[in-house]
Amino acid sequence: MTTTDKKNPVDLLNDPVPYALKKLTIPTVLGMILFMTFNIVDTFFVSMLGTEPLAAISFTFPVTFTLVSLTIGLSIGTTAVVGKALGKKDQESAKDLTTASMYLTAIIVGVLSFIGFIFMDELFLSLGATQELLPLIHEYMDIWFLGSVLLIGPMIGNAALRATGDTKTPSYIMGFAGLINAALDPLLIFGWGPVPALGLEGAAIATFISWIVGIVLGLHVLMNKKNLVHTKLISLKNFISSSKEVLTIGLPAAGATMLTPLAAGILTAIVAKFGAPAVAAFGVGARVEGIACLVLLALSMTLPAFISQNIGGLKMDRVKTAYKTVIKFVLFWQVLVYGVLVLTAPYISHIFTEDEEVSRIIELFIWIVPIGYGLQGTIILTNSSLNALHKPMFALVLSIFRLFVFYIPFAYLGSLFYGLTGFFVGCVVGNLFMALTSYLLMKKYFKSEEFDTSEEPAV
Repeated sequence: MTTTDKKNPVDLLNDPVPYALKKLTIPTVLGMILFMTFNIVDTFFVSMLGTEPLAAISFTFPVTFTLVSLTIGLSIGTTAVVGKALGKKDQESAKDLTTASMYLTAIIVGVLSFIGFIFMDELFLSLGATQELLPLIHEYMDIWFLGSVLLIGPMIGNAALRATGDTKTPSYIMGFAGLINAALDPLLIFGWGPVPALGLEGAAIATFISWIVGIVLGLHVLMNKKNLVHTKLISLKNFISSSKEVLTIGLPAAGATMLTPLAAGILTAIVAKFGAPAVAAFGVGARVEGIACLVLLALSMTLPAFISQNIGGLKMDRVKTAYKTVIKFVLFWQVLVYGVLVLTAPYISHIFTEDEEVSRIIELFIWIVPIGYGLQGTIILTNSSLNALHKPMFALVLSIFRLFVFYIPFAYLGSLFYGLTGFFVGCVVGNLFMALTSYLLMKKYFKSEEFDTSEEPAV
């Protein structure tokens, strides 16, 4: 069975643009709701252990997100090249590209995780963690580093599936893995019957097991149903040539996505000056942001699949329509989300902590930072579009500008003059400036001769 048969859930080249994007995105959102329980459920149950374990797991976020962002970047490259190959009706190339991408990602993540494991103490001390928190950080990260290679399943495998126009299957896989994690968390963290209470180590083991389930299911579908992964080792020549294609887009995209956790690390270090309660609250805020931006994140994964196939089929007007459609939608949607967050802020804060100071800072975060989520969406979707258009260096430059020219400087200056309130306001102002810059530059690119010039599609 190939990805072009009658069971293909959506025709990315011919279905109406809004309809195709909706069909791609809704299953992704539903799957992510469960998949993102990896962070939100971990945080919830860990918060029941006390402020120190919550602060410890908050310090792990920049590090874990660095490796996750690396795999996201490589998955962007995978979607772009696999989607374009499928748009040209070249199934064999798509298969080589998917297989090579999984090999490549496993090697890179494995090497970086090993380095992180060896230098763990130095890494977290540099982020502002205290010596007292290091044992707690080890409980979580020793296991997390061990299983990180399994990220190729939910990231690379699902990216290849989305490139075919199938977002339901990866959503089922993500959802099932998320349920496994949610079920195992309380059992392994607090213990029950013969199962001992493992604390933070238990949270990491639950995530590890859910990743195993995810990669087994993903490989089964890719090999046996989509014909997108070779069942035997590919030749070194094919691996190198396919890896070059993936890395041409994936490496700059990975660099761009890895800037986010790097910035998160810098921001965490700034927040750490205000004490452990501020760090704990900021960690909770980051996880609330993940849920609040769920639809945005889903669009950032599905839009590249749509764009990649359409540039492969030389349907450039559909690319422009898709970009404008998602920008308008996300600005409207995130305003609605902000309203819900403001109304529920007191309840959200008390779900995660009983500490009044931590709760107060969480509510402050929710009142200010989510104002800029629609602006942040404009930036993220612009970068996703540029990667799908095979303009990864352009996207990388915009990411650098966003974080190190606007976002961090404004947040830092705000913290100097107005404390945590100024810090949060600075984040919003930084997003405002970058959103305007991103949209205007993208609009200019769509009018350029370069955008309309491309080769004839393969028959």
